[in-house]
Amino acid sequence: MNDGSVTGRLLLLVPTTSYRIGAFLDAAERLGVDVAVGSNQRQVLEQYSEGRTVTLDFKDVERGVAQIEFYSREFPLAAIVGVDDETTVIAAKASKALGLPHNAPESVEATGNKHSLRTRLANSGVPAPRFTLFSVSDDPERAARDSFYPVVLKPLALSASRGVIRADDPAQFASAFRRIGVILEDADIRSDATSHILVEEYVPGNEVALEGLLDDGHLTVLALFDKPEPLEGPYFEETIYVTPSRLPADVQAAISATVNRALATLGLREGPIHAEMRINDKGVWMIEVAARSIGGLCSRALHFGAAGRLEDLILRHALGLPVPTIESDRPATGVMMIPIPAAGELRQVAGIEAARAMVGIDDVTISIPIGETLVPVPEGKRYLGFIFASGDTPEAVEAALRVAHDELEFTIKPG
Repeated sequence: MNDGSVTGRLLLLVPTTSYRIGAFLDAAERLGVDVAVGSNQRQVLEQYSEGRTVTLDFKDVERGVAQIEFYSREFPLAAIVGVDDETTVIAAKASKALGLPHNAPESVEATGNKHSLRTRLANSGVPAPRFTLFSVSDDPERAARDSFYPVVLKPLALSASRGVIRADDPAQFASAFRRIGVILEDADIRSDATSHILVEEYVPGNEVALEGLLDDGHLTVLALFDKPEPLEGPYFEETIYVTPSRLPADVQAAISATVNRALATLGLREGPIHAEMRINDKGVWMIEVAARSIGGLCSRALHFGAAGRLEDLILRHALGLPVPTIESDRPATGVMMIPIPAAGELRQVAGIEAARAMVGIDDVTISIPIGETLVPVPEGKRYLGFIFASGDTPEAVEAALRVAHDELEFTIKPG
């Protein structure tokens, strides 16, 4: 329960497609705070929910902010938390309008647009790949001739590796360029992010992800995840995350220093951050920074003892509640985002109970229902499911995740 210092309601901004709402509502219940959910589709029972749900326009940010301001007149707000990329900007702008703790909206906007992020980090001293921007209307062959190699082509505002493709020569570039153009035609994002494609230098090396929490510009590193699978392309599907990192202490210190420089350059000062870097003999390279926590169900891999789960920490910070000492209560943990093996209709998943029974496995969750269509990356935007593990060492956790995955069998009708 909270200590009575929270006056007002917590508003969670959550797209209807998000995996995250359950974890945040559970955290709110543990903290004993008054909570409401703002989403982009009207809920069936909204009129009977006493303001516990509210429909907001996430695409038109200014309209969405006005709707939140109107809502707050009847239900005063103590904090607004944007759970996914789609809602971080509107949360920042609404918080600013209402005088609540927030990041500068322009800083959050920069993290939500890959070209803006690259532009803000350029000449900052933060190692980052060189880049260029093309219009989707540009001639692919001409763009390919003008490019350097190897490169990675990216949409400006899609997540989960959707539309991210490596190209090593002009033919691969032109093919990837056209393919991303088709993906953007179907993407449900603001129109200003569908008209361009970012092309950036491919950075070789091991990839890591850092989960952190900012408080008045001070970064607390909550977890540093190794990504043991090689992410070399042509597509970049996320799979295994394991923490704590097995990298040497000096490399981990360099990672934290690089993230701190990037955050200061961007002007981010409050709340959760998720950053992704590549490590090679030239140093730590900043690949992505997001003003939100880790996506999917991956936060279930993090356990902070008396401090609770990741969502507890985020809500405590947003509401100004005291945060207990943050330390993991397990030696090592990890998660596998189950890869989609083929396109088609998912007919059956066998071996779930056998996988759950494996030593070190905490849970196995299939997140796409039987009968739905599987779409692999780079077009796909959903994970097939998640495997969670814990153990005495990162090596044991990684091995458990791989063995459990081998127990799963997927029947897919091609289509």
